[in-house]
Amino acid sequence: MSIEHCNNLMDFRRLAKRRVPRTIFHYLDGAADDEQSYARNTDAFADYELLPAQLSGVGSIDLSTTVLGKKVDWPVILAPTSAAKIYHRDGEAAVAEAAGKSGIFYSMSTISTSTIEEIGRTGDGPKIYQIYIFRDRGLTQSFVDRCKAANYDAIALTVDTPVAGNRERDLVTGLSGPRQLNPRSILSYLRHPGWLYRALVKKDMEFVNITSDQHSSTGMEMGVMEYINSQFDPTLTWKDVEWLASEWGGPLIIKGVQTVEDCRKAADSGATAVSVSNHGGRQLESTPAPIDCIAPIADALRDRLEIICDGGIRRGNHVVKALAEGAHACSIGRGYLYALAAGGQPGVERALALLKSETERTMALVGCDSVAKLGRSYVSRRG
Repeated sequence: MSIEHCNNLMDFRRLAKRRVPRTIFHYLDGAADDEQSYARNTDAFADYELLPAQLSGVGSIDLSTTVLGKKVDWPVILAPTSAAKIYHRDGEAAVAEAAGKSGIFYSMSTISTSTIEEIGRTGDGPKIYQIYIFRDRGLTQSFVDRCKAANYDAIALTVDTPVAGNRERDLVTGLSGPRQLNPRSILSYLRHPGWLYRALVKKDMEFVNITSDQHSSTGMEMGVMEYINSQFDPTLTWKDVEWLASEWGGPLIIKGVQTVEDCRKAADSGATAVSVSNHGGRQLESTPAPIDCIAPIADALRDRLEIICDGGIRRGNHVVKALAEGAHACSIGRGYLYALAAGGQPGVERALALLKSETERTMALVGCDSVAKLGRSYVSRRG
């Protein structure tokens, strides 16, 4: 099987499973506790039915729109995901290049294997930097300053990680450390010698966005991952968002909210957008699917915030349903990581082309020639 034989995002998942060590695949594919929220994120889209308006003149479909003040070719954002080089040697750069070619936003994670500056120079598309407010505010301030210098278009503050979720697959496969490795996982690593060479000899999978920052250099004695974990701050409040908004001064997304009340607080604190998300089911179990949260948030706050549906999107009809419910854009994470692991930048480019084609076809079949015209008249929730 090759990427040319992949006809949808989940085909890339099957190929990715062969291309990376078992432990790495399950880190990508896993979620918290019983993984019910993870499964529900996608399954929930089946509860929404599209209502086609026939004979509507759909000879030309316009997917273009404006997101975070930037014109984009279609309303999908590549979500921030950590350590892209563990999936493919070209890592974040491959994804940023593919996003630029597709005319959409690329989001870079703080926990990345490329630097802010490297990705700032990569690709032609607009960029978002995903940030945390760390215990050491100076480190967060340093990231903000670096993003300004590298001309990032927006930042996204992740707010749903006061502590790490209970990701049991990582315990089972041994990702949490060498002492937890089991024979099956060790054998899987040995079957991927190129991956081992990059990890152990080239060491190109390090979190260089952290280690390259002069402000964090004094805290690295304990180890990079230990240092990062020590910096997560469970005492954060909306006052800290106000501080970040004032320091950044540009488009600010709050990522990881699901209620109308939290979205209202985000707007009151200076945010310009919200990413409605449960972290791909990787944090709190038994949270609602993002698609189920969109309509009430849109009804209450669409005139104050841009709304991004982040989670579970695997098909173009999912994109259309989320937009019809009131989202301004959608965000995908695992969908493009499967493609990255399966085939690097060409894999991501093919995955995006397939998803865009599905979205365009769904628009034509539903009888709507522009995403600007999508609304509740095109979708109905069963029951």
